[in-house]
Amino acid sequence: MGTIPPARLRADARRNRDRILRAAVTVFAQDGPYVPMDEIARLAAVGVGTLYRHFPDREALILAVVRASLAAMAARARAAQAEERCAWDAMLRSLRGSPELRLTLCLPDRFLPATAEVIRADPEIRRIRGELVGQIEDLVQAARQEGTLRPDVGAGDVIHLFSTLLHVVHRMPAETAEAVYERSWEIVLDGLRARPGEALPGRALTAADVTAGFSSR
Repeated sequence: MGTIPPARLRADARRNRDRILRAAVTVFAQDGPYVPMDEIARLAAVGVGTLYRHFPDREALILAVVRASLAAMAARARAAQAEERCAWDAMLRSLRGSPELRLTLCLPDRFLPATAEVIRADPEIRRIRGELVGQIEDLVQAARQEGTLRPDVGAGDVIHLFSTLLHVVHRMPAETAEAVYERSWEIVLDGLRARPGEALPGRALTAADVTAGFSSR
């Protein structure tokens, strides 16, 4: 039994579905993806029956959360490209530690192997992730061309740096994580800005260099 496509839902049913997804994003980020389903329903202020009508099992809910989080990140990148005058600002706006980005980085460590495999194989997740990576590649290239990003940095370098930063900070105590994140963010940005100086060792990493393992891990 599959989930009901959002486009076919009535307005009230769509609101319930959105509330469930928001509650799941919050609780997954805090406590992992195996919180009792009735607790997610309680946080969403819906009945357990309503939750199961939209998401017949935990796997369906997890897939929906990952899809929605990646789609939100892609929408954020599209808006940044359209609205920011400077490619550097658009790139930073796309990569800033949104709840969706933090969630998609912290969840893989918490999935059971079978769940992780279902997520890796999901065509919609692969499609959205590919779109998002393409957007970041475009922004990195544009920032290099406008002279704000150092020319020896590639999209893979940028993706790796910010994903590593967010992943590590997520593992820290909450009382220090935000302060560490803000300071580390500025240090990373300072290293990425174009300026006269020595070139980095090796070659610029491409997005393919750092995302090739997504389909096999």
